[in-house]
Amino acid sequence: MIPRTAAPTVRRLARSYPVVGITGPRQSGKTTLARALFPGHAYVSLEDPDVREFALDDPRGFLGDLKRGAVLDEVQRVPELFAYLQRMVDEDGRAGRFILTGSQQFGLQAGITQSLAGRVAMLALLPFDLEELRSAKRVPARLDAFLLRGGYPPIYDRRLEPATWFANYVQTYLERDVRQLINVRSLAQFQRFLRLCAGRTGQLVNLSSLGDDAGISHNTAREWLSVLEASYVVHRLPPLHRNFKKRLVKTPKLHFLDVGLAAWLLGIETEEQLRTHPLRGALFETWVVSEYLKGRSHRGRRSNLAFWRDRGGHEIDLVQEEGAKLAAVEVKAGATVAADALRGLTRWRKIAGSAAAKTVLVYGGNKRQTRSGVDLIPWRELKP
Repeated sequence: MIPRTAAPTVRRLARSYPVVGITGPRQSGKTTLARALFPGHAYVSLEDPDVREFALDDPRGFLGDLKRGAVLDEVQRVPELFAYLQRMVDEDGRAGRFILTGSQQFGLQAGITQSLAGRVAMLALLPFDLEELRSAKRVPARLDAFLLRGGYPPIYDRRLEPATWFANYVQTYLERDVRQLINVRSLAQFQRFLRLCAGRTGQLVNLSSLGDDAGISHNTAREWLSVLEASYVVHRLPPLHRNFKKRLVKTPKLHFLDVGLAAWLLGIETEEQLRTHPLRGALFETWVVSEYLKGRSHRGRRSNLAFWRDRGGHEIDLVQEEGAKLAAVEVKAGATVAADALRGLTRWRKIAGSAAAKTVLVYGGNKRQTRSGVDLIPWRELKP
């Protein structure tokens, strides 16, 4: 098992709360992490039909067998359990008693909000981040190979072919989750929608355009995109609202949380195809944004990330709020950095004035340097 950066956070939370909830996409390693950190807890999967039937028919008796503590996997499948869990932890509030995992934000968080508020600490476990792969010496040597693989643990733990794994993942997990959350009449239409989303990664969200291209209504596009967010497939990066006397774009940007999945949905199967693909830059930007999101999430912190773009087309790919200060990150996929690549960050420092903190440019090369007050960070050395 590749050690997870989230492990110390989960341990810390389990020392303070009777219930810890670990959410995240399917196959991100939630169960593996929970069982490794809490080997003394009973493990129960509510994906098992027989176990689920027992929990539904007799929730009191089901939990009565788990008084010493348990890891309850995919607990959102039996939402009736949340009220009974509340009674148990109110009677005996030992820290770290129950570890709940779930791959759908809607179901798990709805149950927690209604029954376990104040009793549970939440953490979203996303696919491997660069720090985890770096510590395990599993980072591919070439950037394009890395972008094709993404960060899902089975690809690294079992050394699977990414294209084959992603095809099975979409069919086995994503489509099943979609059926559970919404009524999709045509899976072929949903697959088209998913691929269209991949083609828009790193771009402003335009639901009307997305719906038109997918052959669905604006409202259906909104609903389906919400489902992809709830399943931790995509993230809508909000715009920064500090305007600095500028007219700002107010639409969020779409980013996939795993760049390998996005690349596969675009039909990219080889490094040669990726090297000349028109969306290579957008995929690299998506990966950098996902790394910053993982860095926050795996340490138990909420996202403080946004992007900045004014009506004149000036843009900063990623802005991180640090109190009253704003750190700015630009992303360039090329292996070299031309002088004009720094102009955006130089302009940003002037616009942001006293609010500007450090400025960073993450690029596809290998040499770390500082130019014109901007830190140039090679992709392999990124540490959000």
